[in-house]
Amino acid sequence: MKTTKHILIALMVLLSCSCKKFLDEKPTNFLTPDADLTSPKVARAFANGCYQNLQGFLQGQPSSYGGNVYNLLEFMTGKANSDLGQTGFINFQNLSYNYTSFYVDTWWQRMYLGVGACNLAIQNIPKAVQDATTTTNELAEAHALRALYYFQLVRLYGAIPKLTVVPTVPTAPNLNLPRTPAKAIYDSIIIPDLLTAAKSSLPWSNNTGNVTMSMIQSLLADVYLTYAGAAINGGTQYYALSAAASKAVITNSGASLFKNYTDMNNPLNKNIGEFIFQVQYAASVPSTNPLTALTIPNYAGISKYSDEYGSVYPTPQFIQSFDPKDKRVQERQFFYTKYKKISSADTITFRNTYIYKFFDSLAVVNTAKSDLNYTLYRLADVYLMYAEASNRAEGGPNADALKYVKAIRDRANLGPLPAGMSQTAFEQEVWLQRYYELCFENKMWFDMIRTRKVHNDVTGNWDNFVGHKTVFNATFAEKNLLFPVPKQEIDVNPNLLPNNPGF
Repeated sequence: MKTTKHILIALMVLLSCSCKKFLDEKPTNFLTPDADLTSPKVARAFANGCYQNLQGFLQGQPSSYGGNVYNLLEFMTGKANSDLGQTGFINFQNLSYNYTSFYVDTWWQRMYLGVGACNLAIQNIPKAVQDATTTTNELAEAHALRALYYFQLVRLYGAIPKLTVVPTVPTAPNLNLPRTPAKAIYDSIIIPDLLTAAKSSLPWSNNTGNVTMSMIQSLLADVYLTYAGAAINGGTQYYALSAAASKAVITNSGASLFKNYTDMNNPLNKNIGEFIFQVQYAASVPSTNPLTALTIPNYAGISKYSDEYGSVYPTPQFIQSFDPKDKRVQERQFFYTKYKKISSADTITFRNTYIYKFFDSLAVVNTAKSDLNYTLYRLADVYLMYAEASNRAEGGPNADALKYVKAIRDRANLGPLPAGMSQTAFEQEVWLQRYYELCFENKMWFDMIRTRKVHNDVTGNWDNFVGHKTVFNATFAEKNLLFPVPKQEIDVNPNLLPNNPGF
């Protein structure tokens, strides 16, 4: 496993060096060989290191103009298009991708880099001479983030190598690790990590972007909901556990739905309001958020960006599937169809409908450097997780589930729900609200995988995943439930074979 080997070699070099003191007045992004591993500052540095690879959730794809790992999870839904052939879109549009395709290897690399940083932190934070509460809370951050990286990996690839320790010289174990089944990764790493983190005294919220109890419980709700679903079929009890975790967030986080959808792409609202956990960005190179430029129509001339990619935008069928009264589909809410040219006051109407969710107005008209954060969890997501999980656990919607879905619908200016909805009818309503509310936030693909259902934007029906034909005339098969293990990893580690079915 090439990526894992590189991580471990780097860590072994670091840990084999003598350690005396920590950095002084000008901290850098790495620990020096003479860093004192018992220093509280070093422990904090290890904890901070766990966050660095969160930007891997928006990692550019080498050799792909306009390519980003974000694209993969939108292209695969069959509800997105692209202005760029260089993104590799055609291979996902017609489902002809393979183990050398764009994004498949980059997701693997970035998530395992995150795992490696968390393993290093978990090993070294206890060495610090500091109070027990600080150590417990820093470890909670590392465990929660390791769970997040592994959660992404198992949903993408299924069985993956299990790596929880940092090898030391000269007794490093064989790095050609075999794959461990996804269920075992959940049972031995993801869920235990989150339960460990939940025992800490981390606050329910903060505005720093660090892990909070709300993030831990939101992730736990997502994990339990996925574990109960088709990928693992863990059992009905996990729906109840998911509902309990999301309810805890709703009750204790202090989060509230933004009044306006455009509040979500206002940089002043980072880490507050509806947002529960975000990947942090700043308006300075190289920490700028790439999504604004990625989602501007290709060469539209409406921004200060030298590259307007048009990398991902919705299909007309998806747009037309919204209720015409739905505020989310109205101009400059979640989408937009026209904008002023940067060189004049003329308004240009685009050929297609484009995504407005990540439109940073200041960056577009002035700086070309977006500092919008990228959201992994927000309250609307948690509301809908609670509604779905409790409906499954209790055999029908309870009063809170109905209330939370109503809140989502009210903000969208939709009418009331029908009275006396059945369990199935309510579940499909929740799924539909997840499609519309969380669209283009890298959520839909994972919902399709765990439910094995796809909303047909033309008929309005819920199709079985296997056999669903996209608007591009491609048909999902069993092989599409998991991505292949990347070829470059198999080349250096044959123990990763056999690959996932169909690859």
